[in-house]
Amino acid sequence: MSSTTSPPPSHGTGRRDFLGLVTGGFAAIGTAAIAWSLIDSMNPAADVIAAGAPMDIDVSKIEPGQQIIIRWRGMPILFVNRTAEMLATLRNKADLARLSDPNSTVYQQPAYAKNWHRSVKPELAVLVGICTHLGCLPGYFPKPDKTQPVENWPGGYFCPCHGSKYDLAGRVYKDVPAPDNLPVPPYVFLDPKTVRVGQNPAGVSFNTGDVVQL
Repeated sequence: MSSTTSPPPSHGTGRRDFLGLVTGGFAAIGTAAIAWSLIDSMNPAADVIAAGAPMDIDVSKIEPGQQIIIRWRGMPILFVNRTAEMLATLRNKADLARLSDPNSTVYQQPAYAKNWHRSVKPELAVLVGICTHLGCLPGYFPKPDKTQPVENWPGGYFCPCHGSKYDLAGRVYKDVPAPDNLPVPPYVFLDPKTVRVGQNPAGVSFNTGDVVQL
C-alpha cells in the first residue's frame, strides 16, 4: 500500500455497504467490553440514508469520554467527546513512536483533519469506524486495563478480528495487520453544537472515496 500525501484516484466502497446492516449486531463479537452506542434517534429517514445525503448531528449531548455512532452511507461514523486526559495520550512521545503513521501522511483524512488530533476541534473525534485491514468493526476502549484487550496499550480502538490497534485519533499502531489510519469523513461544524457529516468546509473538496484504504 502506497503511503503518499497526494490523493489516489477515487474508488467505490460498495463492497462494504453491508456494514450498515450490522452496526447493531455487536453481540456477535462476543465481548461486552466493546462499548458502541448506536444512537437511532439521530438517524434520519431511511430514504435520506439511502440517498447518501449529509446528516446533522447534535454533538452537545455527548458526555465527556463518551462515544456515539451514527450510520452515514452505510458506514458507522464514530463521534467521541475526548477529555483533556484522552487528548494528552495523543501527544505522548513514547506512544507516538509506536504508531505507523503518527503525522497522518497517508491520505486517510481531509486537509483540515491532518493535525495531531485528526479533527476540526481537538475535543471531538469524527472517524469512519471500519478497520483498514479487512473491514471489521473495531471496539472502543478508552481505558483498557493492563492486559485486556491487549498488553501495554494506552487505549483507543481495538479490532477483535485480527488484533489491529489504533489510538484515540484513529492512528494505527505498527506491527498490526491494518495498514493505515482510520479514515476521517467529510464534515463541518454548522454551529458550536451541530456537525454536518457529508459536507466539507467552503472551498474544500474531499470524499471518503478518495482515501487510500477504506
